[in-house]
Amino acid sequence: MAASGALLFLFVVGHLVGNLQIFLGPEAINRYGHFLQSNMEIIWPARIGLIVLVALHVWSAILISIENTAARPVGYAGDPAAPAASYASRTMLMSGIIIAAFIIYHLLHYTVQVKAINLTGTDFLTLHDEKDRHDVYAMMVLGFRQPLVSGFYVVAMALLCMHLSHGIYAMFQSLGIKVGCCPCLPKCLAKWGSILIFLGYISIPLAVLLRLIGKDVL
Repeated sequence: MAASGALLFLFVVGHLVGNLQIFLGPEAINRYGHFLQSNMEIIWPARIGLIVLVALHVWSAILISIENTAARPVGYAGDPAAPAASYASRTMLMSGIIIAAFIIYHLLHYTVQVKAINLTGTDFLTLHDEKDRHDVYAMMVLGFRQPLVSGFYVVAMALLCMHLSHGIYAMFQSLGIKVGCCPCLPKCLAKWGSILIFLGYISIPLAVLLRLIGKDVL
């Protein structure tokens, strides 16, 4: 669980860095997208690796949930909303399931580019810039102009970062990583790292909805 989660966290950060290139304009994000799509020897091993990591993470989560239930089939007495565990830690399985549903939609939306679910009436596969590259910039702008899509994205990122706020801290504990000089560092990294990731991801749909970027995309 911890090892697969750590690698997935690195992907989340790398994916964010790539997506934020939209603020550099169409040339930057389209060049980045073209590089990925034109290097199949990179993209397919990465995709397969991600699928394996997600499968391992889900499998580990199911096993841990089963073991926890078997260890205590009867719940704690008293107010179930007042245990020492944080809300994020108590809802890891629920948030994980919703995040998984979002990932499936997100892949169909921007990777497979299924026209029926983008709510724009535009086939994203037909979008190309003047250099005949796939126009990732226009695709993202058109996609996030739909309030329902952007709203779902923001909610999913909130759940993801709530998931990370506990997962990053738990990763340090599970892998036995100790920070002797600063014992509070894992908690600080988990809290502020997840907040920064959330702000980074939602900045894109918010900028599109507020017409801060993509005003020239019709």
